[in-house]
Amino acid sequence: MPFDIDDRLTQTPKPVFKTPGTRPRPQPAVRDLQSAGDIRILIIDDDPGTCAVIQAALSSRNFIIDTVSEPALVEATLSSPTRYQLIILDYVLPGLEAEQVFAWVRDYQPQANIIVVTGYPSVDSALSCLRARTYDYITKPFQVDQLRDTVFRCLESQGLLRMTEEALRESLGNAIRERRKSLGLTLANVSDRTNISLGYLSQIELGKNSASIETLYRICLALGMKMSELFQSIERG
Repeated sequence: MPFDIDDRLTQTPKPVFKTPGTRPRPQPAVRDLQSAGDIRILIIDDDPGTCAVIQAALSSRNFIIDTVSEPALVEATLSSPTRYQLIILDYVLPGLEAEQVFAWVRDYQPQANIIVVTGYPSVDSALSCLRARTYDYITKPFQVDQLRDTVFRCLESQGLLRMTEEALRESLGNAIRERRKSLGLTLANVSDRTNISLGYLSQIELGKNSASIETLYRICLALGMKMSELFQSIERG
């Protein structure tokens, strides 16, 4: 996920520009996401207090979290047999160059994404993070919710967090209802086109009932859309 350098070098929120005629899709809440397996996170920051704050911010999930606050132990930790899916890294570590740490991550933990946090933002450090293909670049002091949301977005982009079955049903139902309404169709119209009972369609739109692939296919045909379009409409932006 590319990040905007200017956005990371200022504390002033910038306006979000949206394509005319589009509405932002509702995003799944944190409670609507579940782990797809064991998730290991490594926090590297020479300030033990910062490590503790980040660890506490993520403690509500069943993540396996390790911390390193001693720069001399960074390489040994990264080269250990433990495989991390995410590394939250302080850009400035006493006695270490960021480029060297990035190289260690690339060599020892190639599957891990990196989220950089720094109390000394600069164009040079932001460019360095871009070259290292880090997932995001967050300036200190950061809002805990901001960091947490970034972590969840990162893990979801890796397929390590996914929507719960209940959230998926609700999102599919919302997508179907919005498509139907945009076409000016009633539930009765869709029922006639699909030969699916009105009550069952209503339950699907409300997210109260799961629909089979065959049922979703018939609904998509009635709404003039492909199945892939339906599922793409519920993906996070």
